[in-house]
Amino acid sequence: MSLLRLEFLRLKRTSRWLILGGVFVGFGLMGPLAARYMEQLLDIAGGDLDGVTIEFPDPVPADGIIQYVNNAVQVGTLVAVVVAAGALAFDSIPEMGIFLRTRVPSVWRILLPRLVVTFAAVSVAFILGVGAAWYETTVLLGALDSGAMLLGTLLGVLFLAFVVAVVAAVAQWARTMLATVMVSLIVLVTLPIVGIADIVGRWLPTRLGAALADLVDEGAAGDYLGPAAVALVAIPVLLGLAARGVRRRET
Repeated sequence: MSLLRLEFLRLKRTSRWLILGGVFVGFGLMGPLAARYMEQLLDIAGGDLDGVTIEFPDPVPADGIIQYVNNAVQVGTLVAVVVAAGALAFDSIPEMGIFLRTRVPSVWRILLPRLVVTFAAVSVAFILGVGAAWYETTVLLGALDSGAMLLGTLLGVLFLAFVVAVVAAVAQWARTMLATVMVSLIVLVTLPIVGIADIVGRWLPTRLGAALADLVDEGAAGDYLGPAAVALVAIPVLLGLAARGVRRRET
């Protein structure tokens, strides 16, 4: 049995694919509903406080996607980091690390199947969520610009590739899965904070996570050329760092 097939079966049998799909598709279905019925939901929850009524403007199609992206980027990224750490931090279980290293001659033969399957699972879940949000938004709120949706989805997938690469790099230097998750999240949270300065923020790959929401809301595609270019450079650098970390543990 190939390591690629083995990793696919591990993802399937541990139900991690179901968790990923449930999170992204769930938000994809709930986002447009929340945008369409936000005022009614607040009324049910007690939106009239001491005689002050909260009023919302009429929802537009972009609101459905914005709701999806806001939730998917936050909770979905957290789930993606945990799933990726479970796959890539194979040395956190010493017996597994020893087993793989004594039977596989190249570190890339260990890392590559895990990277491919993890990235594919995260990306497919995100795309399915986009599809669900797109369909419901069209039904409930109106049509969306197809070009903006497709480009935004592509940039979102690139963002997730960057997230998986960050986890891969951290996993080979951290000692445990928990440390991998925590350090990866610290990196991903710190980057947007550093990006508060516009001269830095305009280049950060973390900007790509919100690209879909911005583009359907009449954002400019050119604003994401810099972050996309940096992500395309950073991903192989991070994977190289991951491979170096694996070799370091062999010495």
